[in-house]
Amino acid sequence: MSAAPAAAPAVPEAGASPAVDPLFLATPRVATFNGTQPLTNASGFFFQRGERLFLATSRHVFIDEESDHRPDRIEITLHLDPRDLTRCTGFSMPLYAKGVAAWHQGQDGGGDIDVAVLEIQRPALPAGALVFAFTPAHLARDFKAVPIDATLCIAGYPLGFQDTVHQLPVLRHAAIASPFGIRFQGRGYFLTDARTHRGTSGAPVVMRDAALATDALPWRLLGVHSARMDMGNRDHVLDESLGLNCAWYADILLTLTQDSSARRTA
Repeated sequence: MSAAPAAAPAVPEAGASPAVDPLFLATPRVATFNGTQPLTNASGFFFQRGERLFLATSRHVFIDEESDHRPDRIEITLHLDPRDLTRCTGFSMPLYAKGVAAWHQGQDGGGDIDVAVLEIQRPALPAGALVFAFTPAHLARDFKAVPIDATLCIAGYPLGFQDTVHQLPVLRHAAIASPFGIRFQGRGYFLTDARTHRGTSGAPVVMRDAALATDALPWRLLGVHSARMDMGNRDHVLDESLGLNCAWYADILLTLTQDSSARRTA
């Protein structure tokens, strides 16, 4: 399956195939700042809707009222050479324009959704930047096509950990822990079984899909990792953590990446 013919290529002209699976280049590290002061590290991924390009991550990466986390900009790392992955540059994006949030977040019948997108201004990207992006064609539309025993991957930056030479994320293997397609406890997410840490927030939850074998990014986008789930009454001495995580269904990206007029009438 490929993107709609009207969509721009998900991968810039590079002249050579990348030295790694494109999933590694679709998931940049997200660093948050207040001015020049570094705050937190998180994960994110590129999503393309027609000609428009977005960075998707968890909403709480951009703002978290409970912890008073209020960055005013983020910085992501971009690769500049498909073969020499040490050639990278930082790319900064403001989170506010004239005091108004530049990102889009969503809600559904269950309340707030911990997913947000920030549009990337393509003309501002450095020359030669490698951007592999998921598109609407990568979203799961047939829940039956995602078997309960599917092997999933979560590409991100746990505790900010990464390949510091090549600026690449690490992969965690995961399993589906609640029926895919069912809103767990009425919320817009499903559960995964995986070892995760802080810093993984905003990472894509993906599955290899033969139907996308000819696509530049041959991964089905199932969800956006949000946070670990645990029992509030767990005895931290006697009982291990559940090891379960919330992953918001990725189809929320279709709502968040609509043009402004469509969002107002939705």
